[in-house]
Amino acid sequence: MTEDAGRATGYHSWEGRPPRYSPWSGWIGFAGIMMIIIGVFGVIEGVVALFDDDFYVVGPEQVLVLDLTGWGWTHLVLGCLIAISGAALFTGAAWARVVAVVFAAANAIVQIGFVALQPVWSTVVIGLCVVVVWAVVVHGSEVARTR
Repeated sequence: MTEDAGRATGYHSWEGRPPRYSPWSGWIGFAGIMMIIIGVFGVIEGVVALFDDDFYVVGPEQVLVLDLTGWGWTHLVLGCLIAISGAALFTGAAWARVVAVVFAAANAIVQIGFVALQPVWSTVVIGLCVVVVWAVVVHGSEVARTR
């Protein structure tokens, strides 16, 4: 098979076989999908905080760093960025992996501040962010080698 024929068929090896993909590269797909879902959830949290002041009720002993409108905007903007970076993971680019780790870690930190309002939900989202960071850091290079 000539080099031009290999490009036309999508094969990248000299023997004409398709490239081998690591079974671990599925973790990056999982991380991308989870980041899109986490991002959509963040957008929903932000919109609810912005438009319904009575939905999240804070008692006098529970302290938020920002007021509810500040948290709403934080969740809305961060949710959009997380969803976009999750979609960027499917490109296999190194910059997408770095951005995904940064935004997932930032979301986990933001959720720590939101734990006074939604303790169970924030804990679940923090856990998902940790799994996403683990998947991208540990198995991100598997996708880079197979593309």
